[in-house]
Amino acid sequence: MKILVIGPSWIGDMMMSHSLYRTLKTNNPKTIIDVIAPKWCQPLISRMPEVRKALTMPLNHGILNLKERWRFSKMLRPSCYDQAFVLPGSFKSALIPFLASIPRRTGWRGEMRYGLLNDLRVLNHINFPLMVHRYIALGYEKTRIHSINDLPKPLCLPQLTVNDEEKKTTLNTFKIDYKKPIISLCPGTAHGLSKCWPFYHYSELTKHLINLGYQILLLGSTNEKYIGTAILKGIPKKNRKYCYNFIGKTNLEEAVILISCSRVMISNDSGLMHVASALNQPLIALYGPSNPSFTPPLSKNARIIHLMSNKEKIKKNDIYTGYHPSLIRITPEKVITELKTLNLI
Repeated sequence: MKILVIGPSWIGDMMMSHSLYRTLKTNNPKTIIDVIAPKWCQPLISRMPEVRKALTMPLNHGILNLKERWRFSKMLRPSCYDQAFVLPGSFKSALIPFLASIPRRTGWRGEMRYGLLNDLRVLNHINFPLMVHRYIALGYEKTRIHSINDLPKPLCLPQLTVNDEEKKTTLNTFKIDYKKPIISLCPGTAHGLSKCWPFYHYSELTKHLINLGYQILLLGSTNEKYIGTAILKGIPKKNRKYCYNFIGKTNLEEAVILISCSRVMISNDSGLMHVASALNQPLIALYGPSNPSFTPPLSKNARIIHLMSNKEKIKKNDIYTGYHPSLIRITPEKVITELKTLNLI
């Protein structure tokens, strides 16, 4: 059985898609799985032993370009895939397996995908409340799985591992003292400030943790550099040597390894939060307007802080450009209390 997966474009969603690959391999160990993904997600796929190879999506997220999709689909035909799983919900994401003439094309009903998908699943949000449930359910015949109660237990959840040699090499590369305990902070997100814990809260927390003897790693993408700069400015100069601002200075592979070296991670709802969860690292996840009931961290070592009221919920088409009040209300003291409760500091 040869399977092609049209993978998600976001790091967090790609991490959660590992649940499907693990499920498919558990059901049939001889299954061959290839995943089409953006280049930036491929370091995660390389750590998923269930996947044979990652194929680079030739188009940026959101671009249709029918000519390029047709060309790419023709290149896939000689691979003779038996089935395709389309994880994004868009019309264009279903085009490639259709044009590649893959016999069975499986996915949830989305943007007018009738015909493009011939194994179309109709989603009942109540029956499959979490994104990870929806990914896992695709790995079974639709006549068998009608709700999460039908999914075999235990669920195949996302899982990443990092070996000791990788940790040692990466810590040496970034000149980090491996004898001093590390706490990682991920203060950015791909969706703007509304999902971010304020930088000044991160600064206060960092000052406290440094005074307790920890060294702090700030991790994130190039687009989030300004947040790291703002956090550092809020820390006394004498203590800045214990706060490593690696935002925009690591690739995803290095970030995964550095997270695995940490005693705990404190993060907004972000892709790296899901990476920490898959590594089974202790994690404090700070949620604002995003929904922890849909895409929560899936590790038993994760704790969620969410203070948003029903009156504050942002509607789908609303635009909120600043820090959300519910995140502002999560004080550094509350995070410190949570860390102490978990015996992490």
